[in-house]
Amino acid sequence: MPSNIVFVFDGLQPDQVVPRLMPNLSEFAAAGVIFANHHSVFPTVTRVNVSSMVTGLNPGSHGLAGNRLMIRDFAGDRAISAMQPELSRVTEAGLPVLLGPTLGELLAKQGQEYVAIGVGTSGNAYLQNPTAERTGGVTIHPDFTLPREMHESLVARFGIWPDESLPNTSRLAHGMRILTEYVLLERNPAVTLVWSSEPDKSQHAAGVGSSLSDTAVKEADLQFGNLLRWLRENGRSDDTNVVVVSDHGYSTIIRSLDIEGLLKKAGFASYGEPGGIVVAQNGGAALFYTLPSDQATTQRLANWLMQQPWCGTITVSDIAGEIPGTLPASLVGNQGPRAPELTVSFRWESDPNEAGYGGRVFSTDGKPGAGQHGSMSRQEIHGVMFATGPSFKSAIRLDTPSGNLDLAPTYLKILGLTGGDSMDGRVLEEALRFGPDSSQVAVSTHTHNAGLDEYRQQITVTQVGDTSYVDEGNRVG
Repeated sequence: MPSNIVFVFDGLQPDQVVPRLMPNLSEFAAAGVIFANHHSVFPTVTRVNVSSMVTGLNPGSHGLAGNRLMIRDFAGDRAISAMQPELSRVTEAGLPVLLGPTLGELLAKQGQEYVAIGVGTSGNAYLQNPTAERTGGVTIHPDFTLPREMHESLVARFGIWPDESLPNTSRLAHGMRILTEYVLLERNPAVTLVWSSEPDKSQHAAGVGSSLSDTAVKEADLQFGNLLRWLRENGRSDDTNVVVVSDHGYSTIIRSLDIEGLLKKAGFASYGEPGGIVVAQNGGAALFYTLPSDQATTQRLANWLMQQPWCGTITVSDIAGEIPGTLPASLVGNQGPRAPELTVSFRWESDPNEAGYGGRVFSTDGKPGAGQHGSMSRQEIHGVMFATGPSFKSAIRLDTPSGNLDLAPTYLKILGLTGGDSMDGRVLEEALRFGPDSSQVAVSTHTHNAGLDEYRQQITVTQVGDTSYVDEGNRVG
């Protein structure tokens, strides 16, 4: 049975995978499978996509609706940040953080192990395997481990984690040492995930294509190259599948919006008061929660949003009923028990920034010119994915759609394990060594339109079997 490694470059754009910036990844991609039509789930923020990667589910199904979200059973009057220790408090309250089993849980039940090493946010790491202490598997992060008692032993063996920096290369290098000297040699899990916080961290600070961003990309690529060299030198290359993926793409901020201030100015009340609203800000997107059964406020809010020049798409969950001008949350995989009443993707454009990278978007935070993500922008929806190894075809480019929610079912298939049939994602059969030709994959694409008065929106979705991929969505006209 092959070993499997997933290497995640947080926020990497396809246009950045060039020999000038990423010689190691460029060579790696050319030798294996290039997934040329790879998709994030919406909202295109990290913790939502992490959750889809490990559950194979759309956000509506796994229940982690945003980097900030409202979990009414936990905190019925406010939005929370999907970070530590807040996520642990959800678990301590007797509630599941994710509404579906993770890859780590499914592997553990079948005698296999999932290990994640992440140097991104604490929330990102925790969501890799929230039940690890109870069900099995290991998560390693600079601030904690799951199981928690491992943290001190790893510090004693490998030293204290370096402080965060820009670029965050020293932390990634420390994680790579733990990976090669401990995880791969001593535990040899069925699936290992390594999460680089770059180039996301540097792009939030200085923008896509900035000098800082380029340095971060180059240094992260060097660490990836070190992993490939270690696999070769230790005789592991021929029996290890390596998949490289980014959780989302990137845009440049047009303008930052004070959504809560704008709502207050428009006469909307705070949550808990009649007609009150909670806003969960998610960069290029925002989630809006109204009081249960307050359809009048939801309708008024939707009408107000349609009048705002920064509003792109508006989707509505089933609990809010039908609202003219909106599209259903189920269309983009956001319908579920924790869905907000309304979700907005901010208006975007494809014009390049000063460094030549396409994509500009309105945002809930950040300075103009800095990097951002979260929306249905095609630049944010489309990330990278490449694969090499004994289970995959070689030197092939696939234009069939793939997505972050396809990772878990594909790995279960490779390992010959059960659990993938109940997922929203699909097995990427056309990429596997003995899989069908991509021409045999039936693909259909549809554009959905809605509007009211002068407001018009459009969302394009591609379907393969029962799996849907959001291609893009924006205001039109």
